[in-house]
Amino acid sequence: MDIIGNRTLRTLLDEKAAMHRDKTFLLFEDQKQRKFELTYGEFADQVNRLSQVFLDFGVNKGQHVTLHLPNCLEFMISWFALATIGAIMVPTNILSTADEMEYILNHSESVLLITEAEHLAKFTDARSRLPHLQEILLARYEGDDKEGQDMRQLIAKAKPELPKMAIDPEDVAAMLYTSGTTSKPKGVQVTHANYVFTGEIMSKSIRLSPDDRQFIVLPLFHGNAQYYSAMSALVVGASIAITERFSASRYFKQAKRLGATVGSLFAAPIRMILAQQYDPADQDNSLRIIWFAQSVTEEQVTLFEERYRVSLLQMYGMTETVGIPLMNPIDGIRKNMSIGKPTLGYEVKVVDEAGEELPVGQSGQIVVKGIPGRTLMKGYFKNPAATAEALRDGWLYTGDNARVGDDGYFYFVDRIKDMIKRAGENVAANEVESVLAEHPGVYEAAVIGIPDGMRDEAIKAYVVLRNDHDVSAEELLEYCRKRLAKFKVPDSIAFIPEFPRTSVGKIQKQVLRQRHAEGCEPNGQTK
Repeated sequence: MDIIGNRTLRTLLDEKAAMHRDKTFLLFEDQKQRKFELTYGEFADQVNRLSQVFLDFGVNKGQHVTLHLPNCLEFMISWFALATIGAIMVPTNILSTADEMEYILNHSESVLLITEAEHLAKFTDARSRLPHLQEILLARYEGDDKEGQDMRQLIAKAKPELPKMAIDPEDVAAMLYTSGTTSKPKGVQVTHANYVFTGEIMSKSIRLSPDDRQFIVLPLFHGNAQYYSAMSALVVGASIAITERFSASRYFKQAKRLGATVGSLFAAPIRMILAQQYDPADQDNSLRIIWFAQSVTEEQVTLFEERYRVSLLQMYGMTETVGIPLMNPIDGIRKNMSIGKPTLGYEVKVVDEAGEELPVGQSGQIVVKGIPGRTLMKGYFKNPAATAEALRDGWLYTGDNARVGDDGYFYFVDRIKDMIKRAGENVAANEVESVLAEHPGVYEAAVIGIPDGMRDEAIKAYVVLRNDHDVSAEELLEYCRKRLAKFKVPDSIAFIPEFPRTSVGKIQKQVLRQRHAEGCEPNGQTK
């Protein structure tokens, strides 16, 4: 037996509800700064009742139910209610367009949709083209003309008895869609065992205790909030504070008000917080650790830790790895310009195109050893070819390049698709971005490869300047020439006011490539 055992989301909740029935499990603050609270016992009761509601609507084991919700208590209750009856949650981004949602609903064959009234118009035109969808339920509905769809009323009227369902740990509990770049999004199948495993690994990696309170400001539909925050809290019987959305100006004030002790951010939110007018009172906060992903500069890490008196830990994970295979050690030397060392339960290496492990210092693809359906994703839904490409002989091929340093830490290089091939040389976009980001006038930079008839690809940099700086493209190019080999220096720079982003702050480079291809260029470009 491994650390997961035979546990499922339901048995884990039952155990913690029995141990901590009257203890606060969830604190939620909505956009109007109204606070709502559920104890472990109250949460379990709501889950039981909603499970009965789903069964009454004919939702069966193995069927998909789409959640199109912002951060809210109803998201958490729906997630565990679906897991209780063996159904599969499909969480989606509320910023997704009508076309994107039509694809997900059809591809997942979802039989039920849970959303809010303000998003209903997104599904009106497509309803006739959604043959699997049987009903739409409304969360946080405050009207009186949606009888039969109001989740609050349905839960209140439902029986509190726990449905008896046979659930296996390797049954799929959720399907998370990855961002599409050159193709449609893929549905990553996540099992009950996956959730339990990542909760165990994350709680051990950050030394989480029942007295801790996770702070979730990132979207719940994303793996980060589910895997690392929610599941680690449940595994140890801790509590969770959730805000409806991230606020850079209120982040530490909310953390203090809600009593949070550990948090999770991406690089973009860290930069957004640093860009706010500094309030020295924010030093007096309750957070002891914040883990983060994606690239920030050493100066930004230092400034953040000094301003807010909280330690940062850079880590690496993806929807498909489920857990965090790499992380800076909480009790060891933190090197936050690295993505850390292998964590408990994982073996990680860097390989060449033939799958052979590379020596220290050489860049190659990150591969992670694990068991599909337990420590790695089970696979991609209805996509055996993509599954076979990603999962090979017990190793997950991540599509990310890194190198291992002499110190044993892993250093991120770039996404494989972000490697630029320029006149026979491989250029990591991340390396060029890092140099540009060190310029005092640059707030953020993104680098892409664009077609070039002579050199295969040319290097194009997009730059967002700091508000109080006026920097020319030539000045930035000269700055790069002094710090990069000639073949790595950008061929052109375009200044833009902001980057297109995913819901968790990742720059959407495919949008930048598309804009370039379509000739939709901003002012300020130089060549």
